Amino acid sequence: MRQINFLMIFVFCLTLVLFSLENNKPATIQLVKYQVQAPLSVELILAMGVGAVLAWVFSVWTRLQRRLATRGEVSQRDARIQELEQDVEQYKSEMQAQQLTLPAAKETLHQEAQAA
Repeated sequence: MRQINFLMIFVFCLTLVLFSLENNKPATIQLVKYQVQAPLSVELILAMGVGAVLAWVFSVWTRLQRRLATRGEVSQRDARIQELEQDVEQYKSEMQAQQLTLPAAKETLHQEAQAA
């Protein structure tokens, strides 16, 4: 996997170098009051870098929002699980109490006591 990553980075950098060599004519960029003159390749590579940084920031922001949204859901699920576990324990104790009141259960318990 590292070789594939290295190969991809190498090809990308080689492409940027070849792009820079072919597009070295100066171009002018005007930002509000400022005017910048630089080779076209440098301007395009900077624009690409700014776009990559903005995409990364957006990705981090959406991941943070998703994590905050799921945090509330997890706490609600944990509370519901606790409630259901308490219900199960209550039902178990009720079942045991009902089994003790049944006549067949008394005979079974009596027979188990005699066998022991």
